[in-house]
Amino acid sequence: METFKYKELQHLLKSQIIKGVYKEGDLLPSENVLSSEHDMTRTTVRQALQKMEDDGYIIKRKGKGSIVNLKKKRLGLLSFKGFSEVISHTDDKVNNQILEGPVLQNWSYDFFYPLSEAELEADCIFLHRLRFINQSPIMLEYTYIPNTDLPKFTETKLVSDSLFATLALNYDIEIMSMDQEVRAIKADAGLAAYLKTGLGEPILHAYRKYGTSRKDLFVYSSLFFNTESYAIGSYFQ
Repeated sequence: METFKYKELQHLLKSQIIKGVYKEGDLLPSENVLSSEHDMTRTTVRQALQKMEDDGYIIKRKGKGSIVNLKKKRLGLLSFKGFSEVISHTDDKVNNQILEGPVLQNWSYDFFYPLSEAELEADCIFLHRLRFINQSPIMLEYTYIPNTDLPKFTETKLVSDSLFATLALNYDIEIMSMDQEVRAIKADAGLAAYLKTGLGEPILHAYRKYGTSRKDLFVYSSLFFNTESYAIGSYFQ
């Protein structure tokens, strides 16, 4: 019962942070307050907060408490944090257009990363999105997830328009690492149309393989960045 309550509190606090109830730098309620409000022992509350810190949602400071500190990158879109998470901590207005998905489909025979037999045997969850900052198209995204133990994923609206938030809140899956290959290319007609740039203009193309807290589950993305209005970096704030 206590284990269930610890996970329940962890999920609630994580959801509140992702949805902006608590923002970067905010102090969470104290252990005593959380214990009283949710009818939990302080040990259970402390366990939930420790897991929140382990997952990178807060830092604990002696004498202060638990502080929301997601360590996101300001336009650091080459980081392994998601687009929505990175930009949500800036003053920019973000919009997302879902062009297709999430839908189930077969893997491409010439997929850009080697796949395991288990991945190939599973259906692929495909998501195609165009991401905007201040009404300007910045990133075209093709994302692929093996459909292994992700019930009703294609039937559920993304949490706060974020794939990573959806994985975290609905499936308790955190993004833990990233392998990335980046190169500069010239925009073809399709990319130029999506990203509102000139034909032949430089575009940054990244292939990614994300490791998750579920040992055998990986998320794959092919991303195209319009660098005309924003420098795309990987530095921390």
